[in-house]
Amino acid sequence: MDKQVCIGTIVAPHGVRGDIRILPQTEHPEQFLELDYLLLEDGRTLHLTNARFHKRMALIKCREVNNMNEAEMLRGQKVYINTEDLPELEEGEFYVADLLGCNVADESGNAVGVLKDVISTGSNDVYVVTGTDGKELLIPALKKHVKEINLDERRITVELPEWVDEK
Repeated sequence: MDKQVCIGTIVAPHGVRGDIRILPQTEHPEQFLELDYLLLEDGRTLHLTNARFHKRMALIKCREVNNMNEAEMLRGQKVYINTEDLPELEEGEFYVADLLGCNVADESGNAVGVLKDVISTGSNDVYVVTGTDGKELLIPALKKHVKEINLDERRITVELPEWVDEK
């Protein structure tokens, strides 16, 4: 089975003909305009016939949903695509889903913890790391702190910020 990644959440119907309003949860919301399908968290597949944007929401029309009541039944569901259908990234860019679960170590190779989440702050991302002591560490995802990302080895090498207490 293909690996999948969440790209949004169905928030409401749009109109009476079964259009679906989706809040994109991706750095590439324009990909909704190119998709042929969406996978629902309940296992169903929606085949898209039209996609457009309105007020930062993706408005989707699909073959399987023909009225507002059917669209309402989908409210709250996460929508996914297969990772092979994600847009190509530039050198040095990574999808958050690929980073989650990576081991985090300092430049000396000492274990720091495991990457559990990435917070987008607008100016830069922040890595949420569960430390080896179980405490949460916040590390700015800046070149100053993130020295190397090796997805093959599932490892992120960091220089810890000075405010992080090193034991």
